[in-house]
Amino acid sequence: MVMGRWEVARQRELFVATDRAAKAPRHVFYERLNSLLREAGFDRWVEGLLEEFYSGRGRGSIPPGRYFRMLFTGYFEGIDSRRGIAWRCDDSLSLKVFLGLEQFDAAPDHSRLTKIGDRLPTEVDRPQGQRRRSKTR
Repeated sequence: MVMGRWEVARQRELFVATDRAAKAPRHVFYERLNSLLREAGFDRWVEGLLEEFYSGRGRGSIPPGRYFRMLFTGYFEGIDSRRGIAWRCDDSLSLKVFLGLEQFDAAPDHSRLTKIGDRLPTEVDRPQGQRRRSKTR
């Protein structure tokens, strides 16, 4: 019997058929939460509430609804760092659906979450009792 060898270089597929791509598994909790947020008009409400903190020029930022959904994910899954939240959201297909992203879209990274968090007042961005880290560290 001949030993198999590790392939050194292999050309990757140029196109991926969507019917062969992995589908997001259902996560009932996040599906239900998303439907509740949609019924309540959460996205429009939070956009109107935070409009004064966003500039009308420059590159488009993360929509506030997506930003808060990422923070919800961190809260519900016990992740206390923005880097961890960004990694978890980018790693999970069901969380991408919760965030309103397509399967091959990248979730916003931690630096974009931090920029938005720094822009918002502490009362909006942090739950009561949590403090921001000082920038001197």
